[in-house]
Amino acid sequence: MTLGFELENTRLPRPSSRTPRSVVVLGATGSIGTSTADIIRNSGGAFEVVAVAGGRDALALAKVARELGARFAALADESGYGALKDALQGSGIEAAAGRKAVIEAALRPADIVMGAIAGTAGVEPTYAALSAGRTVALANKECLVCAGAAFMRQAKAMGTRLLPVDSEHNAIFQALGDAESDTIEMMTLTASGGPFRAWTAEAIAKATPEQALKHPNWAMGPKVTIDSAGLMNKGLEVIEAHHIFGIDADRLDVLVHAQSVVHGLVAFKDGSVTAGLAAPDMRVPIAHCLGYPERLTTGARRLDLAAVGQLTFERPDFDRFPALRVALEALRTGQGLPTVLNAANEVAVAAFLDRLISFHDIARVVEACCEAALRDGTAREPVSVEDALAVDHIARESAATLLAEGQGFGMLTTR
Repeated sequence: MTLGFELENTRLPRPSSRTPRSVVVLGATGSIGTSTADIIRNSGGAFEVVAVAGGRDALALAKVARELGARFAALADESGYGALKDALQGSGIEAAAGRKAVIEAALRPADIVMGAIAGTAGVEPTYAALSAGRTVALANKECLVCAGAAFMRQAKAMGTRLLPVDSEHNAIFQALGDAESDTIEMMTLTASGGPFRAWTAEAIAKATPEQALKHPNWAMGPKVTIDSAGLMNKGLEVIEAHHIFGIDADRLDVLVHAQSVVHGLVAFKDGSVTAGLAAPDMRVPIAHCLGYPERLTTGARRLDLAAVGQLTFERPDFDRFPALRVALEALRTGQGLPTVLNAANEVAVAAFLDRLISFHDIARVVEACCEAALRDGTAREPVSVEDALAVDHIARESAATLLAEGQGFGMLTTR
């Protein structure tokens, strides 16, 4: 049995060749987009940027488009079109805005598309790129949590592939080598434990957005940072790994590893274990995907194990981090529950950041929405991306209604 993605017969031009590798960057103004731009700028002309897409910040998108010499820049927020066009005046870079413009960026002919639009907003344009036969470097885990079966089915149908950008999946990708699925006993994703790794359950329940946003190891966007603080991020990544590697839930594991040095491990049936190690810098997995199958030079800090001194591992505590338990249960239950989980989580995280609910309530909201979806039958298995987005919409409305009605969710109080 082969794994859930194909590595053979790569059609990507080598980035060291005379012809630059063409790239589209979706989510160019976010943290992954910024790191991607850094690699491209310092690649010595190994890449040419065909198009960039961003969300609402027209000036930031115009800046990165100019710096990278992009030909096309698309802003998701239609109201920002004027500002984007003015900021690109005289550059020769074509400007556009709105949902269709972002999809157009995704469809521009390119060797590889960096899919780094945060949240469910990234599903449609990333799927469009995949459906057009593009190789996709996937940094948006929601694509696979929301519509994983559809994405993997389309990748197979188009004869293309998803290259995993998340540090954990990329580490496993590298550690796998040419292994067959039936030789693998366990895949383990590591979690730093976030800012609350050593906190009590009572203290975590009272955490403020400011405290939750102080990640000890990684610089990320606000949504993924909040997910990381509650270990929901790791639950979403386990679901993502299930689809990327075609591995069932019983062979996927999580360990808390505070140093964020070992990002993923693969245990084989002969007793051997391989692991992917690197300093916590997203430029490492991004460069691996952009350069695959060759290696690029990056400015990432080199790993010095003697300086690190000690690597520690512990089992996650589901009592203190119930979001991880809820996510793992959603994967095991299947149907459309991961889609519901993802949608409800986005709504709950936004409510927490707006100080409408407590940190403890994020997992409670998500679990309540999942239970409701199972009761009323809305947690159906999505057969397509469109179907997944329809389930997503229903789940968001359910979460919003649940929050509006109160349902025992407490307001956030600062300490």
